[in-house]
Amino acid sequence: MKNYVVTLVLLCSLCSFSQTEIAGVELPNSVEIKTAQAELNGAGIREKFWIDLYAGGLYLTEKTNDADQVIKAKKPMGIKIHIVSKLISSSKMKDAVEEGFQNSTNENTDPLRDKIDQFISFFEDEIVKNDVFDIFYHPDFGVKVYKNDELKGTIEGADFKEALFGIWFCDEPADDDLKEAMLGK
Repeated sequence: MKNYVVTLVLLCSLCSFSQTEIAGVELPNSVEIKTAQAELNGAGIREKFWIDLYAGGLYLTEKTNDADQVIKAKKPMGIKIHIVSKLISSSKMKDAVEEGFQNSTNENTDPLRDKIDQFISFFEDEIVKNDVFDIFYHPDFGVKVYKNDELKGTIEGADFKEALFGIWFCDEPADDDLKEAMLGK
């Protein structure tokens, strides 16, 4: 019986390490992107005016704290966004994404306009607290976006992936503290 209890305690403690808590939500420590296993590189909070908006996690097949490497890498990777505020709406999210692409591309969105518009359309449906968006990139398929595990769409092209990940990792990211946290700094 003693061995059973020790084994049970060990299993429970191992299970608790399979997720990371950020802003009261649990982000998994790893995700599968196609057949690649990506590990949580870092996670943090997107804030605006001291209000927590979402928890964000960066998933990579090889850990790095180099933002340019994240933007330019042609390897499987992902970002998980867990909405933690009732203040986020579809229209606010679309505006923030548009601003992010402007910053990421140095205001040169014209070559990617159709892809950006397609991506922004993934946020048309109402957004509520506890919605989860998974943005996964794999060189074989491009970027896949899921909302609450439902595929919203796929956008091909490494050029789009670089602009998209630039939203969080360019020189003018969505949130400096979130950038640093997702880079594990």
